[in-house]
Amino acid sequence: MAEPIRARLSELRRHLHRYPEPGWCEFQTTAWLVEELRAIGVDELAVGPEAYDPDDRMAVPAEDRVEAWYQRARERGVDDDLLEKMAGGNTGAVAVLDRGEGPTVGLRVDIDGLFIEESDGDDHVPAAEGFRSETGETMHACGHDAHMTWGLATLEAIQDSEFAGRLVVFFQPAEEVSGGGCPMAESEYAEGLDYFFAVHVGLDHPTGEVVAGIERPLAMCHVDVDIEGTSAHAGKAPQDGDNAIQALGTAIQNVYGIPRHADGMTRVNVGRVEGGTASNVIAEDVGAVAEARGETTELMEYAKQALTQTFETAAEMHGCEADVTIVSESPRADSDPELVDVVAGVARGVDGVDTVVPTADFGASEDATFLMQRVQWEGGLASYLIVGTDHPTSHHTPTFDVDERSLDTGVELLTEAILAVSDDGVDEP
Repeated sequence: MAEPIRARLSELRRHLHRYPEPGWCEFQTTAWLVEELRAIGVDELAVGPEAYDPDDRMAVPAEDRVEAWYQRARERGVDDDLLEKMAGGNTGAVAVLDRGEGPTVGLRVDIDGLFIEESDGDDHVPAAEGFRSETGETMHACGHDAHMTWGLATLEAIQDSEFAGRLVVFFQPAEEVSGGGCPMAESEYAEGLDYFFAVHVGLDHPTGEVVAGIERPLAMCHVDVDIEGTSAHAGKAPQDGDNAIQALGTAIQNVYGIPRHADGMTRVNVGRVEGGTASNVIAEDVGAVAEARGETTELMEYAKQALTQTFETAAEMHGCEADVTIVSESPRADSDPELVDVVAGVARGVDGVDTVVPTADFGASEDATFLMQRVQWEGGLASYLIVGTDHPTSHHTPTFDVDERSLDTGVELLTEAILAVSDDGVDEP
């Protein structure tokens, strides 16, 4: 019989930390989660396309990238039948415990890593203690290894409790590219959830602090842009070219001049550009990756439309054409005050918690909002909570790490919050 997860939280988290995989390529990660979930003995387990409609996925990477990670997972011994089920980048899983009459409660944890090469410095704990990423190009630089650990351990704890109802745990792929929240939210497993929790570690909240529910996450969209012009010799016949680089430069300048909106805050950014061949060639093809965010979903839509129009107009000005593709997006959804109160009350009794913050601005974006939004639209309550952890550097950096004391805290908080809504429900406002 396997040792209980609660007794090996650090070991479990460190194993996951060593093998981070990017969005829609989490083949080995999913396989390892499936192994643990089968050992727990969940009542229902859906993997990949059993858990969602693949057509609802966003930000799916190029086939060659997916295939490379697929083959890497095969070389590491992932079961062929399970790999076949995930073919094409259909990763992730949903696990269900069904304990009869009672509310249906959802919990979402994310599973993907980032394209960051992890530090090998002696003062970086994963490197010093032997659990640094082994991929050479990816890293769990946002704490998703801790999130998965919480998801598994909470499932096990609820199974061993007097929980009455149905618990649905979403092990969601591709959060970092806002690609997996939508298909999970559109799936049958998100139907009829009475209560829903999403959770994150850290986010500049220290060990011992809990935020019971976030407010004002930014709605966002990721955009790919391709500008096509006409090449020409830059010295002999520059007049014959339609300069895609010049068009892109004009677009970038104008993107940052998109007017503010009276209804609230917006953000735009061009984060990566590439193109051109040589100094003496008028560039005919360039690309860019950009984003738009807004304080509300409506404000994000305003910024997205303005961003798209700016690229298209700049391209036309220089005789080029711009193809703007919305790669992924996510809405704004706020935590429900009634559920925030439940989480805050539970947190005050959790070992290791010394500060409870009822609500805090999120300041970034999250595609768990798709799930939150569906639950709220169907009459349920949702909260996105934060379990603080001391991290030596910011999220998304090569030296990010979590304080493993937060692992126990997260499991106890999530378990007790789920039991609280199952046993007592939520007081009406």
